[in-house]
Amino acid sequence: MSGYQSEVSMKDDDERSHPFRDSQQDVATARTIPDTPQTRAPAYRLAFADNEFLLREELRPVRLQLELLKPQMIMDARGIRSTIVMFGGARIPAPDHRDQARTPQLAELSHYYEEARRFAFLMTERSLKSYGTENVICTGGGPGVMEAGNLGAHEAGGTSIGLSIVLPHEQAPNAYVTPDLCFNFHYFAIRKMHFLMRARAVTVFPGGFGTMDELFETLTLIQTGRMKRIPFILFGTQFWHKVIDWQALADAGTISPEDLDLISFVETADEAVAIIDNWEEPCP
Repeated sequence: MSGYQSEVSMKDDDERSHPFRDSQQDVATARTIPDTPQTRAPAYRLAFADNEFLLREELRPVRLQLELLKPQMIMDARGIRSTIVMFGGARIPAPDHRDQARTPQLAELSHYYEEARRFAFLMTERSLKSYGTENVICTGGGPGVMEAGNLGAHEAGGTSIGLSIVLPHEQAPNAYVTPDLCFNFHYFAIRKMHFLMRARAVTVFPGGFGTMDELFETLTLIQTGRMKRIPFILFGTQFWHKVIDWQALADAGTISPEDLDLISFVETADEAVAIIDNWEEPCP
């Protein structure tokens, strides 16, 4: 071992919080052991370095914990304290691509791409005042509204988070997510936890089943007191009143009339920013 390597090794040892060998050292050592029938057997592999073992059905609780921990540790290391969540449809095109929309109605929704981009730009300007620790844009990392959110943050010179999930027809994250904050999930439940754990505000743009799943889970957590009340902003008054008859729920008694006050409807980025800027914590 050279003097430099020895110095680095001693420094690494000194920075550890315990006197035992590091797990990475043992993984490296295990790769150099003699090749014998015993060392080739799956049983001999280090458990934490054995993908076949980690992917067993019985290890699901461990995998759930890992999906919770990895993004948590990375965002903690980056000092991210609060996020601005942007939910919305992957199929909504940018205005200059509206001619590629599947339906005329979808083409009409393309202006929300621009509103999402502008909203993310404005919120990222605020985020930069905290050196990127507060009000960090957080999207699902995909196309459509998600891309617009990450694009706006990128144009403002800030960072943004992308929480992707493995789907049967996998596609790469959009090009504007900050690479070091681009995460991939197997479990929808853990992904949704990370959307909301740091959320200072939630915005929802027109979208489909996935967007509605995120909308109603968030709304249910707030309504039931499992999550503190924060700005919950729906872009597209006409769209959301057409696809969901909110008043009918209150009239039927399946929700309380005051539950409708949990939702704010807006059309523009400036309206949404004003709601967040003027937000006052409700009395418990």
